Amino acid sequence: MRQYRIALLPGDGIGPEITNVSKRLLENIAKKHSFQLTFEEHLIGGAAIDKTDSPLPLKTLQACQESDAVLLAAIGSPRFDDLPRETRPETGLLSLRKGLGLFANLRPITIFPSLIDASSLKPDLIKSVDLMVVRELTGGIYFSKPKGRVKTDSEERGFNTMSYSTMEIDRIAKVAFELALKRKRKLCSVDKANVLDVSQLWRERVDSIAKNYSEVDLSHLYVDNAAMQLVKEPCQFDVILTGNLFGDILSDEAAMLTGSIGMLPSASLSSEGPGLFEPVHGSAPDIAGMDKANPIAMVLSAAMMLRIGLNEEAAARNLEESVERVLADGYRTLDLMSPGCKALSCSEMGDQLLLSI
Repeated sequence: MRQYRIALLPGDGIGPEITNVSKRLLENIAKKHSFQLTFEEHLIGGAAIDKTDSPLPLKTLQACQESDAVLLAAIGSPRFDDLPRETRPETGLLSLRKGLGLFANLRPITIFPSLIDASSLKPDLIKSVDLMVVRELTGGIYFSKPKGRVKTDSEERGFNTMSYSTMEIDRIAKVAFELALKRKRKLCSVDKANVLDVSQLWRERVDSIAKNYSEVDLSHLYVDNAAMQLVKEPCQFDVILTGNLFGDILSDEAAMLTGSIGMLPSASLSSEGPGLFEPVHGSAPDIAGMDKANPIAMVLSAAMMLRIGLNEEAAARNLEESVERVLADGYRTLDLMSPGCKALSCSEMGDQLLLSI
């Protein structure tokens, strides 16, 4: 029997609730498709700070490095906002990405027909949306140096550096082009080359890599125009390639095309070693422990883990189809509610998904 070790990171806020739902579903799916999952739960984020004073304990990082895949729920809490930046929950996630070499973030944006009315955009604009944001994850302004804050006699100044090497650009571009080959062979690279030197290098390298992918239709957009086009005509996009900062912003904007950020999964991948799979939403501390969270984004992240991380395509498809059936039957968590639908708690949604597998 095929066996896999999964590092499970519930994290903070609603994390434990949506983790419980996903774990139950994965155990059922594994049994149905004749493979075994061994879950090892570890601390990260605020939960780790409370118990170890570190947002990413060494034990957690080592367990993730030794796993076949990592499934993360959510991190963060306002309780830690006054801590120094290097000890906040978010730093734990950034350190995990670095520690696993996770340079490629994939965020699929797909419209479920039964949820088309949940979007704030007109149905005709979004009914055929099916795009993938490919975000560079370990470079750019979040990681480049120098950075910091300096004080003078009269003022204080904060600064960050945005930089990319040719290696960093080339490897993420290759990921995007390879994905485009498997989809509609259409790739839009997003930068700010009219202003930023780093973006000029980005565009030059993407154009260079494109010579090896003549079958892919490559286009370029400045990030401000791309943000506008995502709202104006989202169906024009298939694969969007961009850097860390722009990808962070655009992928969250694209998430709202679906009507709720609680619906979207993501995968973060390295050249080798385990991938990290997580919902794109935050820890939602305002509803933590109230059984109100939408677990679907994490369930779909688990499906991405099955497909990409473990190569269990049939199981991944089974899990995704269960989500489609439950939504088509009119079951909703509160963030997705519309007239005529039945409201479910987080755990109740898990029950329905389990029945639908």
